[in-house]
Amino acid sequence: MAIDFSFPEEVTHIVSKVRDFCEQVVSPGQKEIEANEGDRKILVKEIIKMRSAAQEWGLWLPHMPEEYGGMGLGHVAMAAVSAEASRLSSFGPFALNAQAPDEGNMHTLLHWATPQQIDKYLRPLCDGVSRSCFAMTEPEVAGSDPTLIQTTAVRDGDDWVINGHKWFISGAHGAKFAILIARTEEEPEIPQAANSAFIIDLPSEGWEIVRDVSTMSGSHNHCEIRITNLRVSNDQLLGGPGQGHLLGQARLGPARLAHCMRWIGQAETALEMMVERSLNRFAHGSLLAEKQGIQWMIADSTMELYQSKLMVLHAAYKIDRGEDFKSEVSMAKHFVANALNRIVDRAIQVHGALGYSTDTPLAKMATQARWARFADGADEVHQWRIAQRTIDSWVRTGAMKAATGDLPL
Repeated sequence: MAIDFSFPEEVTHIVSKVRDFCEQVVSPGQKEIEANEGDRKILVKEIIKMRSAAQEWGLWLPHMPEEYGGMGLGHVAMAAVSAEASRLSSFGPFALNAQAPDEGNMHTLLHWATPQQIDKYLRPLCDGVSRSCFAMTEPEVAGSDPTLIQTTAVRDGDDWVINGHKWFISGAHGAKFAILIARTEEEPEIPQAANSAFIIDLPSEGWEIVRDVSTMSGSHNHCEIRITNLRVSNDQLLGGPGQGHLLGQARLGPARLAHCMRWIGQAETALEMMVERSLNRFAHGSLLAEKQGIQWMIADSTMELYQSKLMVLHAAYKIDRGEDFKSEVSMAKHFVANALNRIVDRAIQVHGALGYSTDTPLAKMATQARWARFADGADEVHQWRIAQRTIDSWVRTGAMKAATGDLPL
């Protein structure tokens, strides 16, 4: 049989190594950072220690080819690595240099950049000596519809002049460059051909960070950007004119799945905490674990985690095989984001007031999890597209196979 739900021995070894690395290096580093919250010197010091250790452990840059200093892992292997790296600490992926938005930008540059752009932008990212951001979302228009982008880039001789407004640009503070999506064509033959992508050196005259947008979980370097007469040369185009939408969608597909991989690690931690609490909390004559209502919470969470893992692995499998993965990633992104929110919420409920406090990581996990339902596409947009593909499958083939993963059953 061709179906094999096990990993090769070398991948299993890497995942085990990541687990040990996070326990021995990342978790102590995070505790030191949290104990000195607000002290940037401690933050930088601990991150440098984590990243140096990742290189010593042979866990640096797992998602990139070996010629760029990476481990050359495919998306299926990265599913296991990213989930494990995210279980105990939000710093796990960052320690491995496999964090958003840099991970997605690395893939984008690898497939779209010129040789000169690769040397100037991709290699420093891979070496961990620079950071980047991806500037597409705007406050004035729906982020789920890039054809509405209002930031413009107008040709002026050999240059482009860019004006516009962006927000929730993650990692903008401290980034060495941005991949920016701007409108370059007012009346394209198709709406998806209106935008182009540019690489913007930072800082640049005309690029103003207005503020770090504060969220329900605090401020995390999600910036509002004002762009005023920012001038870039034509060789700063990434891809060709009018390919910004295509580039953005090619980037966001695997990036959505990478988020899901990390969310699985968080969901598994929440489920473990839920079970551990139920086995140690006694109330009204029995342990919580012996009460049916709690057992249902555990059962629902276990099934949803199982479903999440299967969906992510299958979508990653399709990416690795070079198959069309849009539908599978869309379904995985919607399901895993919602499963994460439900599992964390149940874990808080089982912990009671303790779960609502900041004495456990659950409260922070809940505020972080909430953005998952609209980041990289709101739930409703994914549901709409999933429904469209299902209807299209029936109209074209009279069957649901193409809409349900094209699985052999």
